[in-house]
Amino acid sequence: MQKHKNIFFYCGLLMLFSEVWKQWCLTYILNNGHYNWWYFPFQLCSIPMYICLILPWIRSPQIYDAFLTFLMDFGMLGGIFAFCDTSGMYYHYPPLTIHSFAWHVLLIILGLYAGFTIGKNISIRNYLKSAGIYLICCVVATIWNLLFHPYGNINMFYISPYYIMAQKVFCKLALILGNNAGIAIYIASTLFGAWIFHCIWMFLKRGLKISVNSLF
Repeated sequence: MQKHKNIFFYCGLLMLFSEVWKQWCLTYILNNGHYNWWYFPFQLCSIPMYICLILPWIRSPQIYDAFLTFLMDFGMLGGIFAFCDTSGMYYHYPPLTIHSFAWHVLLIILGLYAGFTIGKNISIRNYLKSAGIYLICCVVATIWNLLFHPYGNINMFYISPYYIMAQKVFCKLALILGNNAGIAIYIASTLFGAWIFHCIWMFLKRGLKISVNSLF
């Protein structure tokens, strides 16, 4: 298990250093030294970085499996579906565009590695725990969106009540049903999408019985 924790940690460090570089480029190359809170690293696709960084210090097997489940369900979801609408991944500074694409590819790789690493511990209970992590992040994001809105553009998890939903499909629902309803549907859809990934993992594990340890 420690070997796997170290691999996640090194990936987390790589993501952290690249995120610091990204924030510097956004601030000093693209925004004339002014920080844009819109790009603060607290989105669904940012959470795997924090998880990878803390995994080596997780001693509880239950919490460890919950974090791995988050990576293989919600992390994979964020990584894959980002490529369904890549408009937000392009920047006027080409290296940032490359970074954005590489980041989401890494999310997919981390999700696959987590899925194979977790072994037989893929259960509905673990999904519920990872869903709890996601919902806690949504609550934190909402609090930040409300508190820091007066100080600049901020839209953590893209669920700020001050901005119309920008994601495809959900933006149209928000226009028809109202922004709050659009946000609720977006969160529910994310939970459902992650559940679909979890069901796929359960099917693969029970049908193929594969793991990282059996592959190498």
